Amino acid sequence: MESFFQFKKSGTNLSTEIIAGLSTFLAASYIIIVNPTVLSQTGMPFSGVLTATVLVCFFSSLMMGLYAKNPIIIAPGMGLNAFFTYSVVLGMGVDWHIALGAVFWSGIVFFLLSVFNIRTYIIQAIPKQLRYAVSAGIGLFITLIGFANAHFVVASPATMVKIGALTPALITFLVGFLLTCILVIRNVKGAILIGIVSTTIMAYPIGRWWGISEAGPLIQWSGIWSAPDFSLLMKLDLVNSLSWSVFPVIFAMVFTALFDSLSTFVGLAEAANLLDEDGEPRNIKRSLLVDSVGTTLGGLLGTSPSTAYIESAVGVEAGGRTGLTAIVAAVLFLPFLFLAPLISMVPAIATAPALVLVGVFMIKPVTRINWSKLDDAVPAFLAMVVIPFTYSITQGIIWGFLSWTIIKLAIGKWKEVSISLIIIDLFIILALVLE
Repeated sequence: MESFFQFKKSGTNLSTEIIAGLSTFLAASYIIIVNPTVLSQTGMPFSGVLTATVLVCFFSSLMMGLYAKNPIIIAPGMGLNAFFTYSVVLGMGVDWHIALGAVFWSGIVFFLLSVFNIRTYIIQAIPKQLRYAVSAGIGLFITLIGFANAHFVVASPATMVKIGALTPALITFLVGFLLTCILVIRNVKGAILIGIVSTTIMAYPIGRWWGISEAGPLIQWSGIWSAPDFSLLMKLDLVNSLSWSVFPVIFAMVFTALFDSLSTFVGLAEAANLLDEDGEPRNIKRSLLVDSVGTTLGGLLGTSPSTAYIESAVGVEAGGRTGLTAIVAAVLFLPFLFLAPLISMVPAIATAPALVLVGVFMIKPVTRINWSKLDDAVPAFLAMVVIPFTYSITQGIIWGFLSWTIIKLAIGKWKEVSISLIIIDLFIILALVLE
């Protein structure tokens, strides 16, 4: 084990790696609950999505540990699952079988980009200001979804949206949200998971002792254990997902997954000195290949695209430096294959605080946008706000990219518009015309 993971060279040991793997798992385990909760709104079975989520987390993180040898886990991405559900299936009316096909093809594209190092040209083509804006926009999007799920924000015919009524459910969400915030701020391990469990317990009396809702009790006991549900295995539509109308979806998935992963790998590599001889993130090509395989697996198994999890920083902070950290975390996901009935009891108001907090984490890059330079600020602003306002990550990317190109060309800043970006714009326009 020492010769394979090279503990001494990395300045770590077996016990440290195990503790780091446990810490990473606790930090990211909320995805086991949140991902099925979000994706099941498309009509996909909760238990089926749960099985797919756990398997993707296990196999992808295991590959990351064994092949890329990095202490980073892979799991269905927050933002990508919201995009899959609210933008693609519910917003665009795309059948979830076709959406799973889009996930598969996005994984294949991601894989090819990584194998042939084309990712370098794409990275150079996308202005950093737009990358920051899209990340912030996805954060706002996820926050809006969290508020909507908790009925903190509701529809209004007069003002489009308004604050929700102060019901027992909303009060429970607010208490759970504040509790989760305090735990996160105090750096409690597994803070988000503890917040979800605590909010679920607080929600148990709703409909029993705190007034009867139209649907009855908010939480229904349905047992603890059941066999894994493989009903979503190979349910993707590979043919119809290649239509022109789905191209923007595939592009948005590739774009988001690529930059999520790259930013995570680069950030963690710098923080933990996980660098190679050239000062680049260690095994970056292998890490991206694993990430792309994880997304491809997601399409085959029945979940949204995967990405490297920034929560891996918790394990890195605990001393994790090798792939054993990811392997330990991967193994800890497996028991949840058999706990679908227990996890399905978690109500939307218990996962809503996690969604809002993910928005807090993702809004950070907005400070790196050059707001004093309007030809940068306007396209970035459009990309950021169009995402939550249209409930679509795709539309934010489309109008951010197109406005950047048009504005820069119109004011004579040709050098800030690469050939690669123009090619991307042409594909976007073609997809819009043929939609």
